[in-house]
Amino acid sequence: YHAPLREVRFQIYENHGFEAHYAALKQTSTCDRETVDMVVEASAQLCETELAPLNEGADRAGCEWIDSHTIKTPPGFKEAYDLYREAGWQGLSFPEQYGGQNLPASLALVQADLMAAANYTWLMFPGLSKGAIKTILDHATDELKDKWLPPMISGEFTGTMCLTEPQCGSDLGQVTTKAELADDGSYRITGTKIFISCGEHDMTENIVHCVLARLPGAPEGTKGISLFLVPKAHVDDSGVVGERNNVEISRIENKMGCHGSPTCQIEFEGAKGWLIGSANRGLNHMFTFINTSRVGTAVQGVAAAELAFQHSLWYCKDRKSMRALSGAKDPDAVADAIIHHPSVRTMLLTQKAYAEGGRSMVFECAKMADNMDEKKMSGDTKGEKAIDERLAFLTPILKGFLTEAGKEAADLGIQSYGGHGFIKDNKVEQVFRDVRIASLWEGTTQIQALDLLGRKIMLQKLKPIGEHCALLRGQCKPYLFSSNSTLRSHAWSIYSHSLEWQYLTYRIAARAASNKEYISSSSVDYLMYGGYVTLAAHWLKMEAMAVEALASAKGAEEESFYTAKVQTSAFVFEKLLPRTRSHKVGMLAPMSAIMDMDPAHFSFDHAR
Repeated sequence: YHAPLREVRFQIYENHGFEAHYAALKQTSTCDRETVDMVVEASAQLCETELAPLNEGADRAGCEWIDSHTIKTPPGFKEAYDLYREAGWQGLSFPEQYGGQNLPASLALVQADLMAAANYTWLMFPGLSKGAIKTILDHATDELKDKWLPPMISGEFTGTMCLTEPQCGSDLGQVTTKAELADDGSYRITGTKIFISCGEHDMTENIVHCVLARLPGAPEGTKGISLFLVPKAHVDDSGVVGERNNVEISRIENKMGCHGSPTCQIEFEGAKGWLIGSANRGLNHMFTFINTSRVGTAVQGVAAAELAFQHSLWYCKDRKSMRALSGAKDPDAVADAIIHHPSVRTMLLTQKAYAEGGRSMVFECAKMADNMDEKKMSGDTKGEKAIDERLAFLTPILKGFLTEAGKEAADLGIQSYGGHGFIKDNKVEQVFRDVRIASLWEGTTQIQALDLLGRKIMLQKLKPIGEHCALLRGQCKPYLFSSNSTLRSHAWSIYSHSLEWQYLTYRIAARAASNKEYISSSSVDYLMYGGYVTLAAHWLKMEAMAVEALASAKGAEEESFYTAKVQTSAFVFEKLLPRTRSHKVGMLAPMSAIMDMDPAHFSFDHAR
């Protein structure tokens, strides 16, 4: 793994203007270019020298369940985490009041982008902790914050979220874990939670679990769920970790990928915990954690595209096979490098387009989150709400589309190696196994699609899609009459797609008025359509910046970098954006094509 520093600098300084963005923030610590460069370069060094070398070995060794209190992580994980903790990285974007550095959250996300490609399963430990920290920070009492946030922000403790139970996955209305009030004002939590990533490990002496449970007499369904802070071990008032809480690990899962992180089944057996926020508002509070994790999962998709691209590119430049149809490209070799074959280039350019375009999509939302935090801390609730609604619209697109894109890029990584891609020693198949979970956890692609089309658009009477498409058209306007014919053509393409996206939304809404199942049947095609348009819009912006830079680029290397941006954008508009045509047809398919068959008739041989 090589940290793509030239690409990251293009994104943060040129494409998204982080330097001016940070200068405008008033509620965070000073974050100048020197600070950003220091964080990026130090993070890149940690990724290349410590994290990436552990990735393959962690996949092979996995995690070992020793007993109900002990799980051994892969060799080197704890030592790498100690380096991370000692450098103060966990507190990068958290308040100084609790031991953090109060730098913008987007800078921590830039760091996560690098680390996710280097070793995603290692990143899960501090990454999940950040979600727990933010949840406690936003919703817990000052007493809980004062006790638990300092050791979490220092990295001495980690955190998890405990939602899923054996009988319920995404349908959290079925949660049965119980919480009963104790005489001392705390609660006793009893129940089983499954699929808990990093639920036990040997990297820190304590773990803080954010647990969904029901109080006695709580309403049925999601309106009766509360959120509790439940530590693995008790901590006294002086901060000393004492005896274990009644939290046991009954098993860890044997998974397809992500072997470096343990996925635990946790038994809470009258474990001591404390209420976070208000009773029966637990799911609302937990969405702070869930949304943080969904953006983190989008980063996982981008990271898989980046890592697959890095594996593929060197191989396709080195591997010799057959001659190019247009004539020999490496005449002194026995055959041409396979990068000269158009079908291979298509795979490489798809990976590159997803990695770089996806990174731009994530960084854009990171900037928005900074601005939302700024509004919140300054007391501008109206401004905070406006940005929150914008992020709520974009998050399912990021999570749903970019995880599907990451899967495709990883699959193409295997394909680019031919038969060698199927061999574990060549590493590329691990990328696919690790990213396969991305479109499943934190809400499957199908759930993200329903969230986008049903909750975020239809329930809000189509207002968000109108606002989003208007913003897309505003982005295009400066280039609609550009003297650069290609840029002009691409701008008109996004403009027309934005109009069509709105039109398709109206068509679905009209159909759903008579049959709500149309929302479900069209939702995945709708999300993917929106994903490709959003990806292409980001490439339009990058292309425009590259065209401008080429007019003043100094040196062949810089000229080549910006030319490659223009060429990749051309690929996106000619080869990837046209996929919206099939998604348009799919989302308008008649309901009868999907729902007419009797469930008993799906097979006459099995599942009878």
